[in-house]
Amino acid sequence: MDMKRVHMVGIGGIGMSALAQYYLTRGVQVTGSDREVSPTTELLEKKGVHVLIGQDVHNVPADAELVVYSAAVLPENVERARAAELGIPQLTYPEALAKATEGKRLIAVVGTHGKTTTTAMIGKILTDAGLDPTVVVGSLVSEWGSNFRQGSSNLFVIEACEYRKHFLAFHPEVLVVTNVEWDHTDFYKTPAEFTAAFDEIKSQSKHVVEVEQYKKEVVPDLLVPGEFNKDNARAAKAGVKALVPDMAEATIDKALAAYKGTWRRFEHKGVLPGGAELYDDYAHHPTAITKTIAAARQKFPGKKLVVFFHPHLYSRTRDLFDDFARALAAIDEVYILPVYAAREPHDPAATHEALAQAVNKQGGHAAGIAGFAETTQKLQELGPDAVAFTMGAGDVYKAGDVALETKPH
Repeated sequence: MDMKRVHMVGIGGIGMSALAQYYLTRGVQVTGSDREVSPTTELLEKKGVHVLIGQDVHNVPADAELVVYSAAVLPENVERARAAELGIPQLTYPEALAKATEGKRLIAVVGTHGKTTTTAMIGKILTDAGLDPTVVVGSLVSEWGSNFRQGSSNLFVIEACEYRKHFLAFHPEVLVVTNVEWDHTDFYKTPAEFTAAFDEIKSQSKHVVEVEQYKKEVVPDLLVPGEFNKDNARAAKAGVKALVPDMAEATIDKALAAYKGTWRRFEHKGVLPGGAELYDDYAHHPTAITKTIAAARQKFPGKKLVVFFHPHLYSRTRDLFDDFARALAAIDEVYILPVYAAREPHDPAATHEALAQAVNKQGGHAAGIAGFAETTQKLQELGPDAVAFTMGAGDVYKAGDVALETKPH
């Protein structure tokens, strides 16, 4: 970490923006670019990083000693190509984060569901216990107002992603596995391939905490709703016990009971113009949808649940199509937006209209919806008998933000 200047391509990514903040705490001058403004780019601007919107060869400083790029940035990207011309070394986000954690006592959280909340909970427990960890988490944590917390101890807590086996860059002292359920189907072609990757990360970790261990933990009542969040708390508690065996159980429970949640995880956004409460949730896998809706039913008995679902990736929508249809059919009213393609080309076999039809065949009440403008309008029309959710790993939350700010026509 004796570098003076780093350039980051895709700096607004939830992990990339946290790593940028880490570099800042180490005295590194950080520059970066992204496709659009987002809450994370705005956060970085407030911390002194000028984020360039749009990709351009001139964005890359000639004196940069390293270029870090997100998984979504391909080799032909103009800034990566420029870095290659200048002979600047390049690392992926997980490779760069792994370098940052070298020599630290690392606790990493992996799994299909619950990684972000579990990571944040572990970070809070260690912080409240006075152990001052550094934490990199995949969302903005309420208490910190950021996805990053700088600590002075040798403890480092991270959320590690399984996509393209990125988590194999790490060799944790403690690995917490929240669960393993087939996902990222564009890379892992079968559930067996997916499970094998988790077996590999487990083999390079000193201590492993899995479902059969953490399910035995007893946790206090939480501020965040849902049985799935109790499981996240159990996983966090077991992970901390593995890392710090002599920590008092009361210390752990006090921290968990005070945990307030993170951005886009059952996040209350406000009251819509028509009187409906609006929540936002990152759920983008059938199981996550099912668990989130179960928590909503428990929290809002008697209310009509209306979900605006933004499918994320054609491959995931296609490969888990029937599971999505069953999960969405359990909701009172569903509006499905066009698939958020991200890195993938259009796939006519996995459209939002086809998914809406499949939901209706399962006995649900779904309709395809054109996009954000129509979403905003429908949100504003919902009355006080409804609770609305914008849901998905894309940017559907933006339609909800507009609906809260704009008076209905």
